[in-house]
Amino acid sequence: MKQSPITLTRSMLLWAILGVVCGLFAATYWIVLSHIMQGFEHFSGLSLLILMPLTGLCIGLVIHWLGNPGEIGLIIDNIHFKQGRLALRENPSMILSSLLSIASGGSAGPEAPMVQVTGSIGTWLADRLRLEGEALRTLSIAGMASGFTVLFGAPLGSTFFALEILHHQHVAAYAEAILPALVASCASYTVFVTITQLGIGPTWHFPQYNVAGLFDFAGAILYGIVGAIAGWLFIWIFRRCERLSELLPTPIYVKTTLAGLGLGGLAVLFPLTRFFGEHQLETILEGDFTISFLIMLAIAKMLAVSITLTGGWRGGIIIPLFFIGACLGKAISMVYLGFNETLAMICVMAAINATVTRTPISTTLLLAKLTGLSTFTPILFASLLGFFLAPRHPFITSQAKTE
Repeated sequence: MKQSPITLTRSMLLWAILGVVCGLFAATYWIVLSHIMQGFEHFSGLSLLILMPLTGLCIGLVIHWLGNPGEIGLIIDNIHFKQGRLALRENPSMILSSLLSIASGGSAGPEAPMVQVTGSIGTWLADRLRLEGEALRTLSIAGMASGFTVLFGAPLGSTFFALEILHHQHVAAYAEAILPALVASCASYTVFVTITQLGIGPTWHFPQYNVAGLFDFAGAILYGIVGAIAGWLFIWIFRRCERLSELLPTPIYVKTTLAGLGLGGLAVLFPLTRFFGEHQLETILEGDFTISFLIMLAIAKMLAVSITLTGGWRGGIIIPLFFIGACLGKAISMVYLGFNETLAMICVMAAINATVTRTPISTTLLLAKLTGLSTFTPILFASLLGFFLAPRHPFITSQAKTE
């Protein structure tokens, strides 16, 4: 049989098709989410003490009737122990509950539901082609990477995130999925941007920053330590909320309703804790806040994220962690005039996320894209420090499991 003179193969076309399908779903999800969110944004103040519990009740009823859609830990378990098989049957519950959770103002982002659904699309496609073993797992991981990509606009960073999130120490276990994930991510992002008409530039408009000298790397190490401490505090708060939730022997819709009441109360006191933080982070960038307020806001956001997820609401933690890091980084930059605000904010954002999610490489790549920072070496310093100072037992416990 005559071989093709170029490297392009049927497998590459398959990866691209997967990306196109994931991009179509992601664009549809994002458009629906944006429209629902616009309706919820009109509510504020004391009305949230009614709106948020009612939304929590609706979320709980969706899960009660359609089943528990799982979370990121379950996805990682399935990648390790079920050949990467992610079930489609959990998608209706995940899609509906996450749309309500995120749009109404829960402190968790769309990355978790997006990744679960797009990963299951990879599984579905593999089943149609009767693929098994590593081939099936590879398509599931490629689908996950596509889901990350449409949110962060960084195919390379998202591919590494899909691989890093699976382990707490390395990314080499499923290295064969790198190229399929990259191809699928590029295709998914192209479709997503074409349909939604969203910009391809940075998400947050930080002042331009250039490395001035070795002092900047020393600063990155300092900010990395702060981010790691913040990561430990977030994990501690989350575990306390998790234990409290476990003490409530109640149906899921009671837990989600109580979580809504807690989120509503926090939003009344700290309005910037509402929603997952993408637009609120821009407010932190542009606003004039005191050091004490920024620290209190960061702690309040940690509590809001913890209540959201342990209370049964659905969503992801990456962008909320970036928001927390931005608050603390800006507070640090105000302590001493010699500290560069942009460097402090981005480095703390990187370190707290690397501490909690154990993803130093992808965190660096993602933040370079999201912030428009061309010199990302200091971010890498902070990310690595956050990774190495993380708790021995990972926050996402399934990261420590292997086949």
